[in-house]
Amino acid sequence: MQEAIELDHVVLARGGRTVLSDLSATIHPGEFIGIFGPNGAGKSTLLHGLLGLLPPAAGSISVFGAAPARVNRSVGYLPQKRGPVADLHVRGRDFVACALHGERWGVPRLGKAGRMEVDRAIDLVEATPLAGRALSSLSGGELQRLLLAQALLGRPRLLLLDEPLISLDPRHVRSVVALVKRLQKEMALTVLFTAHELNPLLEAMDRVLYLGRGQGALGTVDEVMTSAVLSRLYGTSIDVLRVDGRVVVLSGQGVVDADAHSHDA
Repeated sequence: MQEAIELDHVVLARGGRTVLSDLSATIHPGEFIGIFGPNGAGKSTLLHGLLGLLPPAAGSISVFGAAPARVNRSVGYLPQKRGPVADLHVRGRDFVACALHGERWGVPRLGKAGRMEVDRAIDLVEATPLAGRALSSLSGGELQRLLLAQALLGRPRLLLLDEPLISLDPRHVRSVVALVKRLQKEMALTVLFTAHELNPLLEAMDRVLYLGRGQGALGTVDEVMTSAVLSRLYGTSIDVLRVDGRVVVLSGQGVVDADAHSHDA
């Protein structure tokens, strides 16, 4: 079986600083992987390596048996830094269409096949009622559905989602996670989903990849979310507790909260 992703002793660096060092991991086709870690741990950096935007300084990366490429229709991507798109005075359908062939400015002229592909992606994320509305009238959760529709154009096999839950209220957090999980199952997608909080993804994930100090640990929640593993990744004493079905991570200064994970390198 061809693996979805293989990382073999990968080193990734930015601005002369090594962000990930000697990272090895194998992601199987159809898995939902939650990626977590403190600020600067390398969550976004790893996704950029998988996209071919950041060549490894050492080691190798394989995506469906091939080296990452900047233009790869088998990979859909929702970036963390998306700009003030909510202020654009364009309709939802036109916004999705802008990403059909990689355009970022202006609405492309679509043929019949292009219109069908855009409508298909919008329907997949249950956003048809949003297609005719201006982006400025949409909530954060509604806008996130259209961004996800963009990532689904071209029928990708791998979906890379970088912090799609940022700034969403709890209702929209649950909605987005449930939507991505449904798409994973129905489309046999491999999903890598970075987030600053583990608990909203507990029921959706197959495995966890936790990053820290250039290292990583991949496994089930029970295998990775332990005091021993996180203490190694943080380089300090960490306690992991289970409280009412939730995972609580504590350091000597108290709860390791969302603020410690909100922006990544």
